[in-house]
Amino acid sequence: MRTPWVVGAVLAGVLLAGCGDPRSAPAEPAPAAPRASSPTHQRAPAASPSAPAGRAPRVLYLGDSLAMEAQQVLGQELRRELKAGYTSAPYSGTTLCDYLEGTGERSLVPAADKAAALVRRLRPDVVVLQFWGNSWGYTPCMDGLTYAASRSRYLARYAGDARRLTEQIAAAGGGRRPRIVWVSQGPDPITPDRVRRVNALYEKRAAASGDLVADAGRAVSPPGDRYAWAGYLPCTADERARPGYCTQPGRDRTALHRDDDPLHFCLAPTTSRPKPCPVRSPGILRIARAITETVRHDAARPLQ
Repeated sequence: MRTPWVVGAVLAGVLLAGCGDPRSAPAEPAPAAPRASSPTHQRAPAASPSAPAGRAPRVLYLGDSLAMEAQQVLGQELRRELKAGYTSAPYSGTTLCDYLEGTGERSLVPAADKAAALVRRLRPDVVVLQFWGNSWGYTPCMDGLTYAASRSRYLARYAGDARRLTEQIAAAGGGRRPRIVWVSQGPDPITPDRVRRVNALYEKRAAASGDLVADAGRAVSPPGDRYAWAGYLPCTADERARPGYCTQPGRDRTALHRDDDPLHFCLAPTTSRPKPCPVRSPGILRIARAITETVRHDAARPLQ
């Protein structure tokens, strides 16, 4: 049996990579040090400047490898359901501090793609932030701080970065501050308590600043047990209706993860060159639909 730290080290490498084409997956292992990937910027026609109730919102999607793999599916859902304008700029291996302005060369995200810089340029109505939490300290801006070394310091730093990122996004929006949607994470098989605490930070941050949480993690959790990790779950009605999404129809269950990657939801192998997931993956669709529903409810709210 592998010890937890060995499993954690293996998965740390996986988190720095991204989904790729199964036919071109490299033979070499994922890189041992973080690499910033060029984000896949996806844009749709701009929506109304103020996105009043009933109008299509402009959505900006930022995050780590979970966002990298989900960006195309989320864009499809937002456009289909809300006719949303959409831009995505995720970077694998990152955490909140990477998107803060002022981190310079210590960040895996270039200055042009910092959250505030994108908000000033694109004027989104909604900024969706999806971060697993990078608890292994691979990104330079975390200063080597890890959850395993000091839970209290890691959580305090993470909460502080969430506050600073909120403030920078709000300031960049000027008189049209975008709504922030924090995406809660699904069960963590390595440090299950960590994801509870990170999700709690998202809830607290959203409540303090008048923002929202999309509980996408619940959509990839077993019914009745929000933080129990599962590789397979019962198929939903939506998955039964979509070819290729109920992966084991005879057993009425679907795969959320690959057997060799319990953290990502892309069912294609990870590669050293991060890219959007190239295959149908039920976990990604579940997460994208949960985010879309949160954006839909926010877009329908009365103007204040």
